[in-house]
Amino acid sequence: MKENIKCSHEGLYLARCRVGDIQSTTWQNIFYPGKDTCIQDVDIFNGHLVLFLNKDGFPMICSIDLPINVECKHQMLIEDLNPWFFPIPSNSCSVEPGSNLDFMSSVYRVVLSSPVIPDVIIDYDMARRTFSIVQQEEVLGAPSNARSRSSGYELDTLQHRGIEKDAKDKNVELERWKDFSSTYCCERKEVISHDGIQVPLTILYSPKAWKSSQSPGILHGYGAYGEVLDKSWRADRLSLLDRGWVIAFADVRGGGGDDHSWHKTGNGLFKQNSIHDFVSCGKYLIDEGYVQRDQLSAIGVSAGCLLIGAALNMYPNLFRAAILKVPFLDILNSLLDPSLPLTMLDYEEFGNPGIKSEFECISSYCPYKNIRPRGCHPSVLVTASFNDSRVGVWEAAKWVAKVRDSACSSCSRSVILKTNMSRGHFGEGGRYIQCEELAYDYAFLVKAMGVDMN
Repeated sequence: MKENIKCSHEGLYLARCRVGDIQSTTWQNIFYPGKDTCIQDVDIFNGHLVLFLNKDGFPMICSIDLPINVECKHQMLIEDLNPWFFPIPSNSCSVEPGSNLDFMSSVYRVVLSSPVIPDVIIDYDMARRTFSIVQQEEVLGAPSNARSRSSGYELDTLQHRGIEKDAKDKNVELERWKDFSSTYCCERKEVISHDGIQVPLTILYSPKAWKSSQSPGILHGYGAYGEVLDKSWRADRLSLLDRGWVIAFADVRGGGGDDHSWHKTGNGLFKQNSIHDFVSCGKYLIDEGYVQRDQLSAIGVSAGCLLIGAALNMYPNLFRAAILKVPFLDILNSLLDPSLPLTMLDYEEFGNPGIKSEFECISSYCPYKNIRPRGCHPSVLVTASFNDSRVGVWEAAKWVAKVRDSACSSCSRSVILKTNMSRGHFGEGGRYIQCEELAYDYAFLVKAMGVDMN
């Protein structure tokens, strides 16, 4: 298709053809996203097309009426298709589609969430171009000064993204959603990485409890498979925020970003970009006074542990502690074993060590291979699952054993391996089990970082 219509645009674009010609090359291009916009997903219904977009790093959703009765004789913009942009909050909001299984429906359900907005379920009526709030998560024990924000106010905040307020929204002043932005501050910063690229960093803290250059902090990272780092609401963070902790999210290259290139410039031969991005975000938190110099910790899950494990090897003095969950740490040996379930699929993401250049690249950052001998090491809690079919339990065990053997005697005692003998990669269990695990994680961080929780 791309060659047929001479498309030089990277990523997804919108094209169409007749049903009977779907196997042919007679596709008609409708529009390409602009330079600051990319298409991330699409959903189709009897009378409406739903597009998930990213504009300047912010998620957006819009609906377009079907059929599209336009003749595309020249490159069109999305505004030419008379789209309806769904009103959503602008504060680092994540957008997840609900169960939209009825093809004939004109109502589209989504779940919105952000670090300061509890999960809210919203139905968008694409025919009437109105919306209604179905339910919002109740937060027990939360501050009583949470604001009920008018949807009309939120519509105004969208205008900085180049979206005009839609006069057809009849109910914008009637619907309200609660947020905690008056109690907790959520900031988005652009951090300069080693090669001059700006890396998005989301910082969450309580202005009342936070103390400049004196607060402990947690930096989350993932940076793989083009997946966007989860920044949705979690009530369990409130206990840390109310005690002055800073929680930050680094959207490093290799994960999801403004466009497809954000993933491509952080995988394969460019994987070290992800690591340098993460380190740059950690240094920014300290240099700008968000976090005390010796009080920064890191948390990663699965492939995100590859990022953090490599950062601990390269900059051991940057982090005081880390938590690695079901960690992918011995990437070199795992990718050399084609009998493992995900090895062949991971060649596209990380490279094939059977190729010399890619072997050398993987070897240069592999967390297991590059453990520093006879040096101090941050305190680390490693959690593994015995029945993990994605990441072998031996990766965590080997890494912990090697760190204990290589680190000084005092540091080796602060590296803990906690293995669940019955669960798999995704930590199956009920709400109470998850609460117990979270309490264990927080207790580890408090003790490892020497924080007085009183």
